[in-house]
Amino acid sequence: MAMNEAEKYQLEVLVEELEGYRGRHTELITVLIPAGATLTQTTKQLEDEKGTATNIKSSGTRKNVINALERAVRKLKEIGKTPENGLAVYSGNVTMADGKESLEVWAIEPPKKLKIKIYRCDQTFVLDPLKEMLETDEVYGLLIIERNEATIGLLDGKHIKQLQHMTSGIPGKTKCGGQSAQRFARIRESAAKEFFKRIAENMREHFWDNKKLKGILIGGPIPTKDEFLAQSQLVTQLKEKVIAIKDIGGTGMHGLQELVERCEDVLAEQEITKQRAILDLFFEKLAKEPNKVSYGEAEVEDRLERGAVDKLIISKTLSREKVKMLEKIAKKSSAEIHIVTNETSEGVQFDNLGGVGGILRFEIHD
Repeated sequence: MAMNEAEKYQLEVLVEELEGYRGRHTELITVLIPAGATLTQTTKQLEDEKGTATNIKSSGTRKNVINALERAVRKLKEIGKTPENGLAVYSGNVTMADGKESLEVWAIEPPKKLKIKIYRCDQTFVLDPLKEMLETDEVYGLLIIERNEATIGLLDGKHIKQLQHMTSGIPGKTKCGGQSAQRFARIRESAAKEFFKRIAENMREHFWDNKKLKGILIGGPIPTKDEFLAQSQLVTQLKEKVIAIKDIGGTGMHGLQELVERCEDVLAEQEITKQRAILDLFFEKLAKEPNKVSYGEAEVEDRLERGAVDKLIISKTLSREKVKMLEKIAKKSSAEIHIVTNETSEGVQFDNLGGVGGILRFEIHD
């Protein structure tokens, strides 16, 4: 079952927190238990590791490792049974900013099935398996092409990345007539073909080895993008990935954003389209039914406490503490939670209203 936005955000925050810890020595414990494995086997292994740890020469390190193992064992016994997707346990002495020692343990049921078994005692926690689960399963290649320039980009979840901007070097049109005009037209046509060839080569470089590439979206003026697809040497495997061709103007980051907006029909299930949909609904309500929305931290918190919020929208720019607090209140009244970024024009506009808003179940008049 896929993570919802709030669960994904919470896991991102936790992974980032765990990544920030570093043991004084090799005393941070990572235990990854794959789906289907029994906790009994892992518990026995950790008990055995406690015996091995008594041989550590440094008394401080020995003490911290044994304590971390004991915490992990207790946590496994509390859980009792391996969750459906497996279990990731992190335990150790994470020294606080004031220098005080703090023995902590975390047990995480991953969003996807763990397939790897790991026990490691190191200065850092092993987090790559969880990071991989947070990565977007599908990405889309983007191309904006005009006669004089082109931009290659990538849509990864809610994030639009500009990978490369290119200029053609095609000379402008001449006012000369006769043979000079014909010769100049041939030069321009040759330069255009060479430009298309360079674009195709760079698209291959950026997209060929991307195993997550689901499709390619292409935008630009009517004749240019069609000429490119007809004349370019874009390899068949990439040409077959082209799933949308849109008429738009402008290149660069703005052009990539416009292309993604125009392709909402083929990106209906993608994160960025879902974000735009919830923000569009919020702003539509704000314009037509202002009493059915709220925004600003204090007002939204009040509406949440009254159970009036149907959909809570939170920007990632808010502090983690504030996000955690709002989510906690929202769950009491089963409000939907939507986490958005400011990487779209709608997201920026939402941030300007304070970065938190609610679509209400009923009107509230103060």
